[in-house]
Amino acid sequence: MWKQKTQLTEVDAPELEAQEAKLDPATELPAPTAEEELAAETVEQAEGGSPAKPEQTELEQLKAERDRLLDRLARLQAEFENARKRAERERAEFREFATGSVAEQFLPVLDNLELALKSTGSVAQLRSGVGLIVKQMEEVLEKMQVKAVPTVGEAFDPRFHEALGTVERDDLPDQHVAEEIRRGYKIRERLLRPALVRVAHNAKQVEE
Repeated sequence: MWKQKTQLTEVDAPELEAQEAKLDPATELPAPTAEEELAAETVEQAEGGSPAKPEQTELEQLKAERDRLLDRLARLQAEFENARKRAERERAEFREFATGSVAEQFLPVLDNLELALKSTGSVAQLRSGVGLIVKQMEEVLEKMQVKAVPTVGEAFDPRFHEALGTVERDDLPDQHVAEEIRRGYKIRERLLRPALVRVAHNAKQVEE
């Protein structure tokens, strides 16, 4: 029996040494894995342990700057849209004001036309009244810087005249306006509509 116990002790000795090595504090432990290190860092940061890495701090700063720029861009877009709507509203109000101002000046002319229609005078009186209304209309147009395009006796100018044909005339220079069919108008130097005219053809002048 003693021999068998001695043999068992000798056989179990390596196993006991291995168990004692595991319990020995001086024994080197295996290095932690990457997952274990990441988990440890997360726990330390949650508990207020080690500070964040420089890379993480820079990333957070970039995200904050991005958010500020996006917010500024959104505000600028809103301001631009408000300015565009305000400009459109002001243009519409200006057009309405300009139209109303022009219409107001023509109201007296309209009143006189209605009076002429109600008139029971002679043809000569009616004609004279219409002539006064035309003159009144011309005065209103002149206040708005609208003037008639010069025609008869003027050299034909395609910028302001539109020729409907030619007429033989010996008393006018060739290619000069002989007749006015419809009056043209311009506001300052900008043409509103061309004058419809007939142009003189002077055969004698052409032969010479």
